Amino acid sequence: MPGRLKDNLNSRYFEAANQMTSKKARRRIVAYVESYDDIYYWRTVLSRFENEKRYFEVMLPSHQKLERGKKSVLMNFIEGRIGEDMIACVDADYDYLLQGATPQSKKVVGSPYVFHTYAYAIENMQCYAPSLHDVCVAVTLNDHRIFDFYDYLTQYSEAIFPLFVWSVWAYRTGNHNRFSLTDMARVIDPGGFNVFDPQYSIDHLRQKVNKKVRQLQAEFPNNKEIYLQTKADIKELGVTPQTTYLYVQGHSLFDNVVVPILTKVCNRLRLERQDEITRTARHHTQRKNEISCYEHSLQDIRQMLKKNSGYMQSEQFRRTQADIERYLTTEHKSPET
Repeated sequence: MPGRLKDNLNSRYFEAANQMTSKKARRRIVAYVESYDDIYYWRTVLSRFENEKRYFEVMLPSHQKLERGKKSVLMNFIEGRIGEDMIACVDADYDYLLQGATPQSKKVVGSPYVFHTYAYAIENMQCYAPSLHDVCVAVTLNDHRIFDFYDYLTQYSEAIFPLFVWSVWAYRTGNHNRFSLTDMARVIDPGGFNVFDPQYSIDHLRQKVNKKVRQLQAEFPNNKEIYLQTKADIKELGVTPQTTYLYVQGHSLFDNVVVPILTKVCNRLRLERQDEITRTARHHTQRKNEISCYEHSLQDIRQMLKKNSGYMQSEQFRRTQADIERYLTTEHKSPET
């Protein structure tokens, strides 16, 4: 059977299979995601909706080809190929903020069977500011709060917000070749960072952002009205100057902002714990054993951040779950329910 025809029949196959099973059997809903790393995130979204009547199976869009990514999910399983027993779960990227301005954005915001993160990507959710202290504790086993992640990322967001509006404008108006996501990521990288003097990096960041904003204003002198409209539109969608970090390019936030900060904070916490052991040990052997035990208990920062599920308290996570709830309980209600 040709691959395209086979894809066309996928959703109907799952629906038919569900109809043929015993009434006592649980309904299977397949949730296609972009990559392996996305599977755990969407499992946390969907788990609360499983019961004696239904369950979700989260997987990549193809078992026959190693296809991954948003386009693979959307192009293979939209326009009749997905249905009540097959859904697509993707990163919002800018598609949510574009609100149908591009064909892909129309698919993401317009299909009742496509669900998205509301934040730019899963990496942004893993970097949810109120949860980052818990990541430090998991990595270092030290609960001393020596850094305010929430305050820093709030100030970071406020600093980059004016440029972020320009970025969304560029993608809404087809000017992304004049100001790309790569350009944006380069400007909003805070660079050097000191745990005990974070304000310096914020001030430096503001200088870079202001310089780029002035450059764009000079390049597009008649853009004030549409800029203000874009700003109002994205605020209406939930973006605030204090939460902009959740909507910028996810891997840049993860790699260039949060991981470097976590690394320096965790290094300080490790040294603090090691100093405590050295100070309180009664003799050299006890100190050596305690240090060894402690070091073997330490965790990798990136792995802990990827496993961070503190985002479950975020507004973006709750909005995605509300979408799933509507899909299951209203217009797409299954015969079993």
